[in-house]
Amino acid sequence: MMLGSILNPINSTIIAVALVPIGNALGAPPSQTAWLVSALYLATALGQPVVGRLIDIFRPRRLFLVSTSLVGVAGVIGTLAPNLGVLIAARVLLGFGTCAGYPSAMALLRSEGRRTGRDSPGGVLTALAVTNQTIAVIGPLLGGLLIGLGGWRATFALNVPLAVAAVLLGLLRLPGSAGTGESPQRGRLAAQLDLPGMGLFAATLMSLLLFLMNLHLRDWYLLVLAAAAGIAFAARELRAGTPFVDLRVLGGNPPLLATYGRALVAYVASYAFLYGFTQWTEEGYGLSPFHAGLVQMPMFLVAIGVSVLSGRRPGVRGKLLVGAVGQIVACLVMLTLAGSSPVWMLVLVALVFGIPQGLNSLALQNSVYFQADPERTASSAGLLRTFAYIGSMVASSTAAASFGPRVTTGGMHHLAWVMLAAGALFLLLTVSDRTLGRAPGSAPLPGRLRA
Repeated sequence: MMLGSILNPINSTIIAVALVPIGNALGAPPSQTAWLVSALYLATALGQPVVGRLIDIFRPRRLFLVSTSLVGVAGVIGTLAPNLGVLIAARVLLGFGTCAGYPSAMALLRSEGRRTGRDSPGGVLTALAVTNQTIAVIGPLLGGLLIGLGGWRATFALNVPLAVAAVLLGLLRLPGSAGTGESPQRGRLAAQLDLPGMGLFAATLMSLLLFLMNLHLRDWYLLVLAAAAGIAFAARELRAGTPFVDLRVLGGNPPLLATYGRALVAYVASYAFLYGFTQWTEEGYGLSPFHAGLVQMPMFLVAIGVSVLSGRRPGVRGKLLVGAVGQIVACLVMLTLAGSSPVWMLVLVALVFGIPQGLNSLALQNSVYFQADPERTASSAGLLRTFAYIGSMVASSTAAASFGPRVTTGGMHHLAWVMLAAGALFLLLTVSDRTLGRAPGSAPLPGRLRA
């Protein structure tokens, strides 16, 4: 479960220090290399809930093995890519390949909780979050080391042994019978999958994300397409006997909807820092990829410590409030940075940002586990990642617009203002949500009830 779930974060963090070397090698400006970030999240945002729904029906093991195998194929393509277009295609395949890891883990936890009667796996959820935080620590540093030893192509080649190890462990260890309760039904499989609903969901999300990737009024038609597809999707799901996304149950679960909203704005700030700040430390401040990775390391080390210390406490409201304040403080410090600032100030920003990095991801993950309909645990976890990736798209697009053809300190400050606005909205959404005062598992939440 841990190895499968890290495939996405390691590819998310390792690319942060590889963007500049790739751009230099292929003659691409930051506005074009930003597609390497957006392509993976476009594919993953679309694929996570779809694969999550398939996991709910077909059980985790089969989907995990097929999806993870694609990661190895994408690693080979990326290693041999002759140009930026092929490299972007490899990132798209990586996105689809990493879709099964996290929903499979959440579905297996739900299944094991049902089997053992222990439905509050705080320690296991914390271990899952800490594993992802640990990989986030290693990612930028490992990326800088791999680039120093074998060039940027080595960051793609890394996926081959990781995928092989994940598939072998999956074959040996994942239980074939584990699942969230639903199973494929002969003669009704097409209705269970709700292929029209999946198609309309894909059209809605694709149009929206393509607009967010390159914010410009000339692309207004993409918003019109997204709205039209979204309306058709809602109409379809409300009529379907077995909908892809059960809008009736989801609409009757305000706490889960609020969690998805918080995930979106939280990850706008988080990914803008991960990609935008890292690019600035390399091009605007003058650090090497390896040293840029070292500057990021304190953030992830603090995040791990915060996750471990707070992981077994059931409440999420305090975690989210401290996380929101941490984001705001870090953004304010970013606004004071310049090309002549001492290195310790860069490290200070990373240290402060580590607090929300550890608290927010853990609190959001735990919220979904307890708020979601148990039979749709995997697809609900996939939707959490989808909202996070929409936030990452906004962050990537904002970073590209802030920097333009050249990364400057002024562009970094513009990005920090956007991050500050996202942090303030996250704080507002947390303060106004009274359902967070209840500890998970202490009372029935709306997600436990069927409409």
